[in-house]
Amino acid sequence: MEGSLVYVMGPSGAGKDSVLGRARALLPPGAPVVFAHRYITRPADAGGENHVAVTREEFATRRAYGLFAYHWNAHGNDYALGREIHDWRASGMTVVVSGSRDHFLRTGGLDSQAHPVLITAPAERLKQRLAGRGRESSIEAAERLQRADAYEIDDPRLVTIVNDGTLDEAASAFVRLLSRLEWPGAALRRA
Repeated sequence: MEGSLVYVMGPSGAGKDSVLGRARALLPPGAPVVFAHRYITRPADAGGENHVAVTREEFATRRAYGLFAYHWNAHGNDYALGREIHDWRASGMTVVVSGSRDHFLRTGGLDSQAHPVLITAPAERLKQRLAGRGRESSIEAAERLQRADAYEIDDPRLVTIVNDGTLDEAASAFVRLLSRLEWPGAALRRA
């Protein structure tokens, strides 16, 4: 039985990386869940998520050779998820990926086994978090805030997690979502 694809998306500053990192720590040992890394044309030391930093040329070469399952461009960078996610799913693992709302809409919702998750926060919280992380200039942060409301995901499968409380609250909500998925040969304890 093929594993599910949990496709996480949301506006910049919503805390997606923090929620996923904490949820990963809350999962019981042996849970059949893998969190995929992204390939990004952003330096490894730029802050934020743990990603595979590639040059634009390397990204183009990998794309040309079909090494990406999904790829998109946002905020002046190229992003991709490697084809290895197909192998992980084929083995029965649930694969969690951090994606893009625009990409999700352009693909028509990926596939029937995809579970879209929107992690979001109130506008003022997004603004505070973008200012606090210091990764973008004030102009770039303003552009990201404008994008926050630019995409409406109208998909009956969508689960929304509002990350405006403690990190553990949002991460526990995400783990509860994972625990409701079908696990071939394994089960998760409730978070």
